[in-house]
Amino acid sequence: MTLLGVLMMFRKVITTGMVFAMVSSFDPSSCSSTETATAGQAVRVAAVSFVPKQYDLQGNADRLEAKFRLAAEGGAKIAVAPEGALDGYVINEIVAGDVPAQKILEVAIAIDGPLIQRFQALARELKVCLVIGFAELVGKEVFNSAVFIDDSGNICGKYHKMQFAEGYHPSWWFNRLGQGSRAFNTPYGRCGMMICNDRWNERLAKIPTLDGAQFLVIPSFGSTSEEQDRAVLSRGRESNLPVIEANVGVTMIVDENEIVAVDREKEGVTFAEVTIPPPRKIDEAQRDTVEREFLEWRKHEMLTRYEIRMEDVQKNVNRERLLKN
Repeated sequence: MTLLGVLMMFRKVITTGMVFAMVSSFDPSSCSSTETATAGQAVRVAAVSFVPKQYDLQGNADRLEAKFRLAAEGGAKIAVAPEGALDGYVINEIVAGDVPAQKILEVAIAIDGPLIQRFQALARELKVCLVIGFAELVGKEVFNSAVFIDDSGNICGKYHKMQFAEGYHPSWWFNRLGQGSRAFNTPYGRCGMMICNDRWNERLAKIPTLDGAQFLVIPSFGSTSEEQDRAVLSRGRESNLPVIEANVGVTMIVDENEIVAVDREKEGVTFAEVTIPPPRKIDEAQRDTVEREFLEWRKHEMLTRYEIRMEDVQKNVNRERLLKN
């Protein structure tokens, strides 16, 4: 079947509102509630940048631990690592057809497995909250995920990336879309998460904000342009919340609706203080409305992006064939 035929076959599947794979659940009840948050007080935070090596779980974990130790030495109470910090962000090569999809199973890990447990123990030792981007294995499917571990080593929450630059195809068991966004309790108030491409979409900041978020974290591995800086700053201003972004090649912290720290080094730790606002009332009705609007938009947008990406992939294949001839 031609590429066009495949696209047409699945257009109906996607646009009829197919429910993508659901995320797994866990019990975050052991995390501190917002009643203990230091609302209105400054909290020192850190954004970590390093270039993870693809398919090198243990090596990346060792390097990330070293960066988290530097963050702790610098007095950070919350430290955020990039998207794909453990797996090395391998999805682009799989989507392009350069690497078989099954290879992602070499680096996709369960949230209750030994590698995440290693960082739970580290958080407990350092007394620092840690945020880590990784490829999460849920059953037989893989999600682009981030986990928040509190300073007692408890998992407070996790998030699955909600929109992809490369679009989405329902056969992509190796790259499933997230199905929802909720804030969760941490020792420093309720946290909302986004991952990389999510930061371009104001709705994906608004949903956790309406769910009572008091700060936002964004693990990323993407654009390091000034345009991305403006996007992150806009998400902070729209929500009127502090933002900690850990991107590979740009670490950035927003507080009081301004950029208070930014660094464009690929290897390093960026520090700043942010002011956690008082607890906010959760607006369930408005939150759910915005989320429904996003999910409706996403059905068509992910298909369009997928079609564009596949056209680019086919052009590259044809170009390589010409070069071989």
